Amino acid sequence: MKANRRLLVVWVVLAALTLTYLWIDHSLDGTLGAGAVATSSVIVIALVKVRIIFREFMEVRQAPVLLCRLTDAWVMLIAVALFGCYFIGRTLA
Repeated sequence: MKANRRLLVVWVVLAALTLTYLWIDHSLDGTLGAGAVATSSVIVIALVKVRIIFREFMEVRQAPVLLCRLTDAWVMLIAVALFGCYFIGRTLA
């Protein structure tokens, strides 16, 4: 019963993050400079969702510490790559 409650809470958090993205996208529509804010927000929300999915649905939460650290390092590596590509691309454009 406790596992079902935990999964429900995780699902609600993931849904709330998705709704937050939609709100950000709608509220910044047409605002000057909103592109960088919206894109950065979407990247952060996606990375948070990936980490939650790793922990809760792929059961990394109960895995050895090394695997937990490796998945966190992967999320950080992807964050650096995505932000780097986005902001370097904006600078070059």
